[in-house]
Amino acid sequence: MKLNLKKIPWEKRFIQAVWILFGIGAMVLFGAAMVRKNQKNCSGVQIEISGASQHMFLDEKEILGILKVSGKLKGTATGKINLRALESVVEKNSWIQNAEMYFDNNQVLQVKVLERQPIARVFVNGGSSFYVDSAALRLPLSDKLSARVPVFTNFPSNKTILAKPDSSLLAGIVKMASFIQTDSFWMAQIAQININPHSKFELVPLIGDQLIVIGDAEQLDKKFGKLKAFYQQALLQQGLNTYEKLDLRFDNQVVAVKRGTEKAQIDSAEAKRKLQELVEKTAPMPLPMVDSSTNNIKKIDHQINNNAVNKPLTNRHVSSMPKSVH
Repeated sequence: MKLNLKKIPWEKRFIQAVWILFGIGAMVLFGAAMVRKNQKNCSGVQIEISGASQHMFLDEKEILGILKVSGKLKGTATGKINLRALESVVEKNSWIQNAEMYFDNNQVLQVKVLERQPIARVFVNGGSSFYVDSAALRLPLSDKLSARVPVFTNFPSNKTILAKPDSSLLAGIVKMASFIQTDSFWMAQIAQININPHSKFELVPLIGDQLIVIGDAEQLDKKFGKLKAFYQQALLQQGLNTYEKLDLRFDNQVVAVKRGTEKAQIDSAEAKRKLQELVEKTAPMPLPMVDSSTNNIKKIDHQINNNAVNKPLTNRHVSSMPKSVH
């Protein structure tokens, strides 16, 4: 159907024409303003670093150094500064997860940087080490500080591109480190996590002298729940050095290997007191436990209740402890 202009009142046609002219004028003014803004010079750089609630591996001086590699900023026309290219340059830094830049009304370059958060430090066979974040991205060490994160030892490869088994192992490290960091008790109690030749995890506690076999990184809530219950009941009642190995890989029980009788009687009252301080704020969590020695295995009677600093330790002779059952 054709539009009959003669039937449209002249007042309405006039209003339409005014709005069209207003739109064209606004676009022209906006374009002119952008041209004038692009011709103004950059008056300075302001940097904001976020994402590092506990650690600060980057500082403003380091970010400025990265920006200056691309050329002089202050005094340069804003229209000649490629913000997208600058963002890409900054994001090449391993510690930077994301970078966003824009000019404010005063022609100050606003630089917003999101820093990566390390969640674990991993020592490779041979002595080198690196940090890893929640995305399993490897991060270099820093000369400025060390992060207080769970420590893993005996990672089998230092290659940039990992084989599938090593990549899966690194994913397990991320999963276990994330779990440990959510609980202040485990952050305080676990000194390091060893990776055995079968790519399984073994915990070395800060208080107590046991090797704790945890296996893979699956069902961590159940495994650590059993371990905490064991601390609350068996170790505090029978002595911290009664057992030389605890195995958490079995459902609804902890398999414990006893030391020799003489060694079991040598217990540290100070270590016992420190462990009590760690567990006193947690509710009791009963569970069945198994006490095993080289000659026999006996069940410790308890009711089941289903509801219920960054260097590897060198003074722990882990190799002298019993080998894990695989």
